[in-house]
Amino acid sequence: MSERGEIILGVDPGTALLGYGLVVGNDQPQALEYGVLSTPSSERMPARLLKLYEGLSALIRRHAPDVVVIEELFFSRNVTTALSVGQARGVVLLAAAQAGVPVVEYKPAEVKQAVAGYGKADKAQMQEMVRLLLNLDEVPKPDDAADALAVALCHAQTSRFHRAVEQM
Repeated sequence: MSERGEIILGVDPGTALLGYGLVVGNDQPQALEYGVLSTPSSERMPARLLKLYEGLSALIRRHAPDVVVIEELFFSRNVTTALSVGQARGVVLLAAAQAGVPVVEYKPAEVKQAVAGYGKADKAQMQEMVRLLLNLDEVPKPDDAADALAVALCHAQTSRFHRAVEQM
């Protein structure tokens, strides 16, 4: 844990774009870094997964997060997308496990509730709340990075709540 608090790496998995957002602190969270790791669709899937793994591993080495946070996989109607997201999730889980960093998962509705105060918040509401909570000048782009920051913020909010309950 850093002097400023817990370092949280939120991840929005995908094989074309894997969003990441690093947040430090639970009480007054601040964005350390956010963005996406991208892979070209012209590459074969094993090469794309390797590129994601290497990029994520480098982020973990550089920032030494205390926890990696990811949304639980929900099943969509698009089987191809679900399989692709599942493969990217596997890369995230492997990179975290190899680095000895614990992984915490949240349901999409839990992320929305923790960040926007409403479990059915839409994407625009979530992005604006991420901007406000992290005191950013503009909504993080692309959407995958904003989603990753939202997952990290969910953990920061949830951790703060659990600490408050423990102190009662």
